[in-house]
Amino acid sequence: MILVTGATGHIGNVLVRKLIEQGEKVRALIWRGEETTPLEKLDVETVEGDVLDPESLKPAFKGVEKVFHLAGIISIMPGQNPLVWRVNVEGTRNVLNAARQAGVRRLVYTSSIHAIHRAQHGKVIDESLPFDPNNPYGAYDRSKAEASLEVQKATADGLDAVILCPTGVIGPYDFRGSELGEVIRGAAEARPMFYVEGAYDFVDVRDVADGLIAAAEHGRRGESYILGGNKISVRYMLETVREVTGKAFASIKIPFSLAEFAARFTPWYYQKTKAKPRFTPYSLEVLQSNADISHAKAARELGYKPRPIIETIADTVRWFFENRRIKSAA
Repeated sequence: MILVTGATGHIGNVLVRKLIEQGEKVRALIWRGEETTPLEKLDVETVEGDVLDPESLKPAFKGVEKVFHLAGIISIMPGQNPLVWRVNVEGTRNVLNAARQAGVRRLVYTSSIHAIHRAQHGKVIDESLPFDPNNPYGAYDRSKAEASLEVQKATADGLDAVILCPTGVIGPYDFRGSELGEVIRGAAEARPMFYVEGAYDFVDVRDVADGLIAAAEHGRRGESYILGGNKISVRYMLETVREVTGKAFASIKIPFSLAEFAARFTPWYYQKTKAKPRFTPYSLEVLQSNADISHAKAARELGYKPRPIIETIADTVRWFFENRRIKSAA
């Protein structure tokens, strides 16, 4: 039996699909009251639980051989966020303890490229860089770094675990509308798109899921692996959507200085309206940061091979259309 926490998320639901395709028996840990549309029609056992409630984890871990721990909260908002820290750090500690108590054979933890120390432009980002719990750029980054260090401590204490660090994840089965998924969908709907100059490393969600599965089998205990893809600009992403759909839409470049000024006020707007954050100082910083990221270690040790980004974007647009998540352009 394989347990997946965070199974309804973007990476999580794709991972569950791939494990089932391989004939594995899969159990999904579901937060109480969580919406489970991403798992509909899948042959998966669901168990309610909360990573912040250690007692609730015991039924989920019973009889489990492997655990993929993906449950967490992503945030691009500035300032401290106690819930992000509790779920991502304390929740991971609880999962590690539950795995030890249940005698789990291997645990695979999904961290983030943002947990790794920021490197200046000109330096390749790889696994030789440490996790940085003092990262100044965001509460999410610090929480994932601290959680990754907790996993390393657990391996030193005897738990067999590996850590995976995906870059910017995009791709089909994006039920909840990720930040970049919504950019792709907006372009596919031929809406006017505003963008700033910048680029980052983006990876197909299906390749990430394959990397997690490979790490469960071939990853070295206590090691971390970056699961990267292709470095592309936002402009290239928009142009690729235009090429795939054949639809014309206005793509308007915003001067970075203007975007930086406007981003000072967007967190207030998101807090007041309860809208899902898309454009914040953090997201701007990421697009301007060093994106020379190497996944050579994962390729060498796990057989990891990400697909071309144009295939990812085309499949994402197709999935949005097939699932009626694309609105007709005005």
